Amino acid sequence: MQIPGMVAWVLTAAFLLLTLPCVLRLVRLDYVRLGNGVRHIDLAGLLMTLAMVAMVSPVGAPVPVPGWQALFLLTAGWFLAGAVRGRTADGVCRRCDLHHALAAVAMLYMLTAMPHGGHGTWPTMVTGDVGGLAWPVVAGLAAAYFSFDGIQAGVRGLRARGRGTLPEGFGSRTLCRAVMGLGMGYMFVAAL
Repeated sequence: MQIPGMVAWVLTAAFLLLTLPCVLRLVRLDYVRLGNGVRHIDLAGLLMTLAMVAMVSPVGAPVPVPGWQALFLLTAGWFLAGAVRGRTADGVCRRCDLHHALAAVAMLYMLTAMPHGGHGTWPTMVTGDVGGLAWPVVAGLAAAYFSFDGIQAGVRGLRARGRGTLPEGFGSRTLCRAVMGLGMGYMFVAAL
């Protein structure tokens, strides 16, 4: 499992840049007017981008693996409960609760199935002295799902550009989902 150093720096920069629209949406959007089904989506997006930075950064991660595992376990539970309850975020995201639950479970899987030999409890995918993920079939399915979802989000964003009225934050949220999906797909492929 190795991401080349230059690619790791590019991914780190891209994921760090994705934190900006997440934070800006959290600061600027009127969530009372937009509805309750939106803020948690933006918080999950911020959590995912920070976790991706931690995993691909060549410098290391500030939070050890058990901390990330606890965060993703809680996140998966929150979004799974939302999906079961049928909570909606109309006009903002299709099947967001289920998608974010799957994304949290995928990150939990990646952090748990990733060997940590020589790195202790710090997540990293940059050095090549560790093996691949346990259960490679799961990693392959995750790579396929997130790559497809990233492409689908990109297409949905491009198609929506021509429409007049879109919900606030739709463009940046869709761009983030596209980049995150493709980034997660790449990370799962690199981990095989």
